[in-house]
Amino acid sequence: MTNNNPIGLFDSGIGGTSIWKEIHQLLPNEDTIYLADSKNAPYGQKSKEEIIHLSCKNTEYLLNENCKIIVVACNTATTNAIKELRAKYDVPFIGIEPAIKPAALHSKTQKIGILATKGTLNSELFYKHVEQFQDIQVIEQIGFGLVELIENGEINSKEMKTLLKKYLNPMIASNIDYLVLGCSHYPYLIPQIKKILPSNIKIIDSGEAVAKQTKKILDEKVGFREINEKSKQLFYTNTNPKVLIEILENKFKVIEKKF
Repeated sequence: MTNNNPIGLFDSGIGGTSIWKEIHQLLPNEDTIYLADSKNAPYGQKSKEEIIHLSCKNTEYLLNENCKIIVVACNTATTNAIKELRAKYDVPFIGIEPAIKPAALHSKTQKIGILATKGTLNSELFYKHVEQFQDIQVIEQIGFGLVELIENGEINSKEMKTLLKKYLNPMIASNIDYLVLGCSHYPYLIPQIKKILPSNIKIIDSGEAVAKQTKKILDEKVGFREINEKSKQLFYTNTNPKVLIEILENKFKVIEKKF
């Protein structure tokens, strides 16, 4: 089954490129369109109604670009809006949720930490995931300020280091052996986080699992692109593209556009 339309992805900014990279690595022949809604970042502090509204706006833009599948490359948008998106639009959606299950199943200390946005941790979907593991202590921490620093290109700043120590040290003291990253922006902080965490604490994010699920849905329901020329990767942002260009290592063209 072939389908030459692109894969669409959106996030509240540049963080979802961590998901895009996993998908592009697994499916290099697929065309993609990525929307960085940095003007409205972070989604994590917004109401559920606002998150649904922004997610619909992004979805409609990608559908107008004939996207065959939409990856909600944002934990907050997934946990707050994917149910509504699936009910409203006739296109397959792939969501991104905190990888609590693998952490809970493999934890030896029975204690796992999760660093996520307020919107994700307060969502009904997140609560449903956590309540499946009654014997696991889940230590939750809202990553106040982290997305804003990443969006401003301050990943290696002193302020970032201070915030990460503040958020992670109580988890270390609580004897966690897994740290779940519950925001698609946070994989860009892994080098910083590894400097703080002891080597026995494993870090988990959702990128690889999302890429595998995208491939599965293309294979079963949607179809892959016919390989007749090099794939195209388009990136749109509604703010200054400088940080997005840097995060993509100057390898792809980024277009500033209103949406």
